[in-house]
Amino acid sequence: MSWLVFALSGPVLWAISTHLDKYLVERYFKETDVAVLVVFTALMGLLLMPVIAAFEPGVLARDAISIALMMLSGILYMGAILFYLRALQDHEASVVAPFFQASPLFGYGLAYAVLGETLTRTQLLGGGLILAGVLFVSVRAGLRRERFRWQLAAPMLACGFVLSLSTLIFKVFAVRDEFWATTFWMFAGEALFGAGFLCLSRYRSQFVHLLRSNTVALLAINGSNELINLGGGLGNRYALVFAPLSIVQAIGSTTTLFVFAIGIVLALLFPRVSREDLSTRELAFKGVAAVLVAAGVALVTQ
Repeated sequence: MSWLVFALSGPVLWAISTHLDKYLVERYFKETDVAVLVVFTALMGLLLMPVIAAFEPGVLARDAISIALMMLSGILYMGAILFYLRALQDHEASVVAPFFQASPLFGYGLAYAVLGETLTRTQLLGGGLILAGVLFVSVRAGLRRERFRWQLAAPMLACGFVLSLSTLIFKVFAVRDEFWATTFWMFAGEALFGAGFLCLSRYRSQFVHLLRSNTVALLAINGSNELINLGGGLGNRYALVFAPLSIVQAIGSTTTLFVFAIGIVLALLFPRVSREDLSTRELAFKGVAAVLVAAGVALVTQ
């Protein structure tokens, strides 16, 4: 099967996961720190580690330095997710998602510096269009002059950089030490990140309270969401074994288009589930941003 299929599975599943994340944040984490939601993500990876070890026993046969770096990739990934969830608490899913397009730009620089991957002029132009789409959707017109959404841009740009760094480490070790070994130790890093929050009484008490008060609903919705997100992540990471980091990340940036489309459908059919702004002005802003991103992705994949 072509690596492109795996690369595209990421944005489709991540778009679905983004809207589920927004629902979870609105429904269960409005008055709770979103770091608690990260703990659920960490636990999902922890549950899958024995399955991977049983399927591929050789994952444990790695030197200490390699294990530490692979775990660092998982810790960085969780840090990026935390930045993303904090942004999602205060903004619409379709406004947050375009900022993921900054990841390919950071990925270009990191891949060039560390892996020696080079880009053509066409790919550089595509990266510029992706950045233009990110910046365009981050500007909101008000009664006064337009202002930049720094409260959204800052955490999401940080998310993009940390995510690219995590992806770079994953690619290096996935190619050298095989996919499943890297995935196993990355999950270990994610579990360590989640355990760190559970060691703090504030987050532990919130975690226990949520489980006791919304056990069935929270586990069912969040469990399904984590499986969807995990599927997208595994597909995207598997594509990294066969294709350049910058290209895979650029394809992953199409998440915005799917988030935008799903958000409109949900807002029209299930307004209580999705609260996307469907005003002509907002649709125009998001539409132009989506077109710029799509054009950029088309250029960088040539």
